[in-house]
Amino acid sequence: MSDIKVSQNPRTGEMNAKMEVFVWCLFVCAFLQVSHQNPVDLWTLLPHILVVEVDGTEGQQPLSCLELPDELMARDIKNEDIFWRKNGWEEEQRGNTYLLQLEESLGGGNYTCHSKDGSLLNHTVVLIQEDEAIRRILMKSEQEGYLKCSAQNYNGEFHCSWTWHSNRVGKVAFIKAQRVSDTQCSVDESGQRWTCSSGQSNFNCSVDNSGHRVVCLEEQHCPYAEESQQIHISVYLRTEHFLLENYSKRFYLSEIVKPDKVSIGQVNTTMVEWSYPSSWSSPYSYFPLTFEIAQLRGRCKKCDNPCTDSKATKTSTVPSTNICQFEVKHKVKAVCVRAKDALCNSQWSEWSYLRLRRHKKNKHQQSKN
Repeated sequence: MSDIKVSQNPRTGEMNAKMEVFVWCLFVCAFLQVSHQNPVDLWTLLPHILVVEVDGTEGQQPLSCLELPDELMARDIKNEDIFWRKNGWEEEQRGNTYLLQLEESLGGGNYTCHSKDGSLLNHTVVLIQEDEAIRRILMKSEQEGYLKCSAQNYNGEFHCSWTWHSNRVGKVAFIKAQRVSDTQCSVDESGQRWTCSSGQSNFNCSVDNSGHRVVCLEEQHCPYAEESQQIHISVYLRTEHFLLENYSKRFYLSEIVKPDKVSIGQVNTTMVEWSYPSSWSSPYSYFPLTFEIAQLRGRCKKCDNPCTDSKATKTSTVPSTNICQFEVKHKVKAVCVRAKDALCNSQWSEWSYLRLRRHKKNKHQQSKN
């Protein structure tokens, strides 16, 4: 039998090649579309709290009621009998897997799954985190940024505060304070006290009742040793609409230390004295302060703070390691004193104000003069 040769039409071959390219493009486009619709990232903030990072596009994220399929058989639960609720409202979806619909910043909520008789099987709080460039919960300060942190001394305690945006209602969802990256954090049942531990440092943090300030203490901190690593604090805040934002700051205690106000008194007509704040680290020879004295000659009745608003001032700087005294001019009406760490370029304390008492001359003394 002779071989049969089949000739291929060049036009047909070209069409087949184009069809293959077209099908390949459809596959790639479909893959890219599905990939683009998926969340950017997701991670667990705390048990039963899932954070879904989004980029604003539409997408879906599956939630599992029971992690292991064998649990359905063990509990004698049929897949189709499981129903879901979002923020207490029953959803149409049924089954062990729930498809969370993501669109822009929507999709967060409190998701619960239940058996046929209504018993709770599991729950997951989904928080939505957008791009870090989008900040909506806190107000930003030009000098401090979003978090304002300071310490009264070098004993290892510091606090950070923030200002809520007027149109947002939020609360603390998570706090992490650390000097090294392998720190693990947990919260107590009240949701107000946090513990962050690693092999090198332990931090205990608590949120005050106002909800805009956290106080932390590094238990293993040595005030006499030089800090080799910065403190890194992260505050995760969430809104009532299940949006999550992360605000963080890095610093050494020497950069944020701010002494309390000094105690100031009048010795005699021309002499004033002040002392170190009782909360400042000791010994003072190791933690010296520099003091600034402002002498006010005129009164400023309408000033909110005469120490900063008065125009008639004469300022002097005095280093000291103990109780300080300073002789003021005869025409000075009041004195202001503030302090800062003498060895670091840190913050000044708030001003302490003292109005001087002057002895009035009697008529007999005035006639002699």
